Amino acid sequence: MSDATNSHDPPEGDSEKFLAFQKKAKAANLNEQTLLATDYLNHFNEIVMTIEMIPDMPELLEEAREWRPKSYQDHFRDSTFAGKDMAIEAYEYVPARYRTPFEANIAAINRFIAMTVKNAEDAVASGDNDRLRLLMTDASHSIQKIMDMASANIHGSEHALDQAEVDALLGV
Repeated sequence: MSDATNSHDPPEGDSEKFLAFQKKAKAANLNEQTLLATDYLNHFNEIVMTIEMIPDMPELLEEAREWRPKSYQDHFRDSTFAGKDMAIEAYEYVPARYRTPFEANIAAINRFIAMTVKNAEDAVASGDNDRLRLLMTDASHSIQKIMDMASANIHGSEHALDQAEVDALLGV
């Protein structure tokens, strides 16, 4: 095996497929090491922007309520991303050492967004715009921190936030 193969840890039993995807990854805007694409994070960028605008435009709370988590592959199925077919197919071959922490970070983002929408509903209902602004600003920053972790996974990090780190971001 070459050094590149060892450093990229192909999934056991699927090394030929992994290597085939790895060769085509760069042209499809996938990370060659992980086979993941940063385009998936755009799904979360949209809701973060909405959350940031809720204090000035409370009517956007309805849009935030309508936002739904989307799996990596579903995001690409609905996307105009040029390498979307490759991203969908390659996901099955993402090495577990990247996929597991990536999925854990995505799950944390989804939980945090759900909690943020609930907090926004409560703050809007109470009429406390100062509290709403503080909650949405803090939530936006926290979601961005977790998104940064997911982005790092896309680029080869094996770290996921542990429960204590998630709790700290949630203020628990």
